[in-house]
Amino acid sequence: MTQPRIIIDVAPELEDDLFDAELLARLDALGDVGHTGGSGDPARMAADVVVTGWGTPALPARRGPDDRVRLLVHSAGTIRTIIPRSLIEDGVQVSQASAGMARSVAELALYFTLSLLRTLQGVDRQMHAQHDWAAGQSFGLGRTVASEMIGVVGASRVGRLYIEMVRALGADVLVYDPYLPALEAERLGVAVVPLDELLTTCGVVALHAPVTPETRNLLSAQRLASIRDGGILINTARSAILDSGALERELLSGRLSAALDVFAEEPLPAGSGLWGLPNVILTPHLGAVTRHSRRSQGRIVLEEVERFLTGRALENEVLASTYDRLA
Repeated sequence: MTQPRIIIDVAPELEDDLFDAELLARLDALGDVGHTGGSGDPARMAADVVVTGWGTPALPARRGPDDRVRLLVHSAGTIRTIIPRSLIEDGVQVSQASAGMARSVAELALYFTLSLLRTLQGVDRQMHAQHDWAAGQSFGLGRTVASEMIGVVGASRVGRLYIEMVRALGADVLVYDPYLPALEAERLGVAVVPLDELLTTCGVVALHAPVTPETRNLLSAQRLASIRDGGILINTARSAILDSGALERELLSGRLSAALDVFAEEPLPAGSGLWGLPNVILTPHLGAVTRHSRRSQGRIVLEEVERFLTGRALENEVLASTYDRLA
């Protein structure tokens, strides 16, 4: 009996991060495993299973007459630039491993929240720059999580983990998410409110929504202006959710503080007005980049391939009906 053909179509350095020796051995036990080095070799479509990731060249819109691919497992988050919806409609099953990244992103959002509430980014910079103890005390009194009403835009996997973390520290949480069922909101211990109410009520606003036609530019200049003075914005999701120019103007004015892991242009241009602002934390889109998240993603890929080849239901399947709501 011919073994299933499994192609890992990711760059070697990413493959090393995803799969340790144990995971690779388990993949090898499932079938004939090939490695393209992330080249996007057209022969990948002749395999039964293809594993994709960051940097994998986009797949064709349709299977050719000799293509037999039946499962695509994306080892990262968004699939829309790599796996077209038409392949799902053509009968190919698709899964993604974004669940493996969720905790790392949520932890970064929590770190951002704690740091900005205590103005630690400014304290640290002042002490390093001036070698002066008193300079680090010049930012005044900070705030605690338990004293805050925190607003979460998007009860995604990351959003739900973030909610659990800040509620465990005593925060009250409001959520804007038209797709969050009432029973799930009750389980999370949150109140679901309209977006405009969330923005005017909460001292911290954390973005955890995907980019969809509904969420693109969701936080317009007008809505950003409605966040109360001294408000904090956390964005570890996608920059297209908000008006980046309007946010930069708000931050330059000093009215708001922000922690940003994602930007309209990446890498962030050298001429950006965000560089050096004492009320802004900048990180280079590294929310999901931890050793733990990479191995978690690799394990999810392996387990989805195992389920598929043994006739079991996928746990992280992407359907045509859910394709547009992905991050």
